[in-house]
Amino acid sequence: MPLPLPARPADLPPLLRAEGLGVRYGGRTVLDGVGLTVRPGEIVTLIGPNGAGKSTLVKALLGLVPLSAGRIERRPDLRVGYMPQRLAVDPTLPLTVRRFLTLWGKATEAELRAALAEVGAAHVLGSAVQSLSGGELQRVLLARALLRKPDLLVLDEPVQAVDVHGQAALFELIDTIRRRHGCGVLLVSHDLHLVMARTDTVICLNRHVCCQGKPEEVGRHPDYVALFGRHAEALALYHHSHDHAHADDGCVVPVGQEHTPHDHHHHGHDHGGHQHAHGPGGHDHAHGPGGR
Repeated sequence: MPLPLPARPADLPPLLRAEGLGVRYGGRTVLDGVGLTVRPGEIVTLIGPNGAGKSTLVKALLGLVPLSAGRIERRPDLRVGYMPQRLAVDPTLPLTVRRFLTLWGKATEAELRAALAEVGAAHVLGSAVQSLSGGELQRVLLARALLRKPDLLVLDEPVQAVDVHGQAALFELIDTIRRRHGCGVLLVSHDLHLVMARTDTVICLNRHVCCQGKPEEVGRHPDYVALFGRHAEALALYHHSHDHAHADDGCVVPVGQEHTPHDHHHHGHDHGGHQHAHGPGGHDHAHGPGGR
């Protein structure tokens, strides 16, 4: 049974509000007039085609790229837990999960164990980062974000490199975390057919905000349909109880028709910034936003 939210998100002051954001690279407009609001206990999901500017918007909100227009208001003393789109680890570096989690800040052994236990990855604390499966690595990255005790979680494609069943489990975990901690969540989804049922607001981005609203509203919006065409029909809402199954490519099919032949569609991905794990003097990089 889902944990209750402490209050309706719409009734709470915003954690973060952006108005009229613009970003330009080399004379090219990447974001134009973008606005969004994230409140405590609220999940806001960004979707959009390849090159829509989703990861650039995340970087702008985090202060990692300069704005050409607009403003961002953050709640005073706002704590942000950031989960990057990907992590590049030197394969020759003997880096355990324990060491990785303390590269960017101090944490006690008890805090490390608690964060990993919360995301269902307590068993990997002493493992080498390079040995983790895709799902385990994503959970470790989520645990690292939780160590900041965030008011706002910013998750850039949190289910990347995870199989379809693992994606559903991670989405459920994210929902549980926001209910348990009352934090806001800004989530980037690069797979257009995978949107959380418990998302409060979906923002469809294509350098500007095409449409926004509840998932079912966005799925029917003319601008969304015009952008994605027949793929718009594949907008799948994850529920705790499913009335559908998933094919190998993640597309939704009615229960009982899981093995019926169907067309396979390839969905574009934004190749956003990623992080490098270094040694004891290490740091992480937000790499260039080309292609956004």
